[in-house]
Amino acid sequence: MSQIIHRSLRTTPAVAVSAEGAYITDVSGKRYLDACGGAAVSCLGHSHPEVLAAMHRQIDQLAYAHTSFFTSETVEQLAEQLTRTAPGDLNYAYFVSGGSEAVETALKLARQYFVEIGQPERTTFIARKQSYHGNTLGALAVGGNEWRRRQFAPLLMDVVRVSACNEYRDRRDDESQQQYTQRLLNELEEAILTTGPEKIIGFCAETVVGATTGATPPTPGYFQGVRRLCDKYGILYIADEVMCGMGRTGTLHAFEQDGVVPDIVTIAKGLGGGYQPIGAVLASEKIVAALQAGSGLFQHGHTYICHATAAAAALAVQQIIERDNLLEQVQQQGAYLHQALREVLGELPHVGDTRGRGLFAGVELVQDKGSKTPFDPALKLHAAIKAQCMERGLMVYPMGGTLDGQYGDHILIAPPFIITRPQLDFVVETLQQVISTETRKLAGR
Repeated sequence: MSQIIHRSLRTTPAVAVSAEGAYITDVSGKRYLDACGGAAVSCLGHSHPEVLAAMHRQIDQLAYAHTSFFTSETVEQLAEQLTRTAPGDLNYAYFVSGGSEAVETALKLARQYFVEIGQPERTTFIARKQSYHGNTLGALAVGGNEWRRRQFAPLLMDVVRVSACNEYRDRRDDESQQQYTQRLLNELEEAILTTGPEKIIGFCAETVVGATTGATPPTPGYFQGVRRLCDKYGILYIADEVMCGMGRTGTLHAFEQDGVVPDIVTIAKGLGGGYQPIGAVLASEKIVAALQAGSGLFQHGHTYICHATAAAAALAVQQIIERDNLLEQVQQQGAYLHQALREVLGELPHVGDTRGRGLFAGVELVQDKGSKTPFDPALKLHAAIKAQCMERGLMVYPMGGTLDGQYGDHILIAPPFIITRPQLDFVVETLQQVISTETRKLAGR
């Protein structure tokens, strides 16, 4: 019996023993195509020799030094890499150990900014329904996934909640796309005015919503409207790109495709590609300048911030993405994947929608295509699909609760940037077989 508190306390997962490229091998010798990067993490695949070599070099020189005493060359180089390639004036980086820590850091940085500029009455965040921002208490509070929040709700700060931007689910038949977008922006402005603009710190949103709804992109103009409202009322715009950022959607930052620059950005997952635990916050010039002119410090920190070995891995990952033009690869392979999903899966009677950007794709499953009625959550369709894909040597990321944390099933696909077209064909063909088989079983009940 395992002594680990696994995600499920009733089963122990398969034991992984090795990995290379797009594949992971278990203890029995079975290989699995990692078409989800674990959780959109393994952007370069596994065991990339240059990343491993960079980590070895760093460990031989300096594995770790506490930031109350030292910085390190590798961490400084990673900060330079990220700020050089970021748009606008996102000129500062703060390194943590993962996505939840990055969001927690962003919330505290945003709050301290307003304290430093003499607006301590700003204490409230606005966020969206059916979002996910992490599992620490602050990140869980701004997240809108009710299933994840429910039992911890008494511990969480109050957050103003507005509708998600989910055109497939929420745009009315009598609305154009532009009218739907404007309705959402009107709702956000009304929430700002009802709460009181002088009380609001920031608006926090995933650019492309990942785990909770399955690679759901914004409508055109949505985030430009958000940016205008934040500027109008002096509110910070915080972009959570922990899952969708660092090249996953075909640009280094997903928000680049929306023509905006946030005040604060959270990144992780694809930052280090899974080679070491690392996340980061990118902050604009005005945020850091306010702290520099005020207290002169950011009142926050963890033992493993700016970890030299983690920085070495992330720096190597980012340099390889840039050198090998992998963003172009993501765009090309992503276009191929989305076309295949539309043409092959879109014809299935229980596939309601396929969506996403780049190598970040979602497939939403429905009991009835016309009404978009979801399957009964008690059937656990997403779990059956995951199990059957694993049987066939395929790793994808199915989730339940797509609509409201309880109802709905979707599949998230986030393969490494190095994936080939034959491998993508295997992904789509396997999903076609599994979805057809599992939904046919349920339809025959």
